[in-house]
Amino acid sequence: MSEQKKKIFPFTWVLLAIVIMAFIAYLLYVNGPKGNRSVNLQKPEVDLIDQRENDTTVVSFIRFINDDHNRMGLDHEYSNKALLKLSSAVSAMAQAVGYAVKADLNKAETDANKITRDPFAITHADNIRKAADILSEAMANLQQAKYPSLAGDASAVSSAAQQINPDVLTLDQKNKVKLFFERSAQLLEKMN
Repeated sequence: MSEQKKKIFPFTWVLLAIVIMAFIAYLLYVNGPKGNRSVNLQKPEVDLIDQRENDTTVVSFIRFINDDHNRMGLDHEYSNKALLKLSSAVSAMAQAVGYAVKADLNKAETDANKITRDPFAITHADNIRKAADILSEAMANLQQAKYPSLAGDASAVSSAAQQINPDVLTLDQKNKVKLFFERSAQLLEKMN
C-alpha cells in the first residue's frame, strides 16, 4: 500500500501545481493590462466640453448651415457642400483634440460627391444617408472619447441621420436632411 501512496503523491503535487498556475494566469489575465481584448466602458478621465478649440473649419461648417436654410435644389450643391464641410469639420475637430477618427471620412466624401454628378438620379438620398451614417458615427465616437457630457447631442445627430429615408427623393425630405445638418452643427459648436 505504501508503494501506491508514493505513486499518488507526486501526481497530486503536479495536479495541484497546474491548478495554482492556471489560477495565477487567470488573475493576471483579468487584472493585467487591457490591450485590445476589452472595451473600457468607463467615462474618460477628462471631458473637454469646457475647452474651447475655435477651429475655423468647424466654424465655417456651422456658418454654412446657419446662414441659409432654403438653398436645397435639384442640383444638390447645398447638400454636397454641407456634407464635405461636415466631413472636414469632424476631421479638424478630432485632430484638434488628439482623437483618431475611426470612420472612413473619405467614403463619406465620395458619397457626397456622387449626388452632384446627375441631378436626375434617384440615388441621392441613398448617398446622403450613407454619408450621414458615417459622419454621425464619427461624431458619436469623438463624443464618447472626449465629450461624454454631450451624449444626448450625439444621439440626436444619429437619430436625424437615421430619419433620412434612402428610398425617398431628397427634395421630398428636405427637412430631414436639413435637420441632420442642424443637429451636426449644434454638436460641433458645443465641442468647438
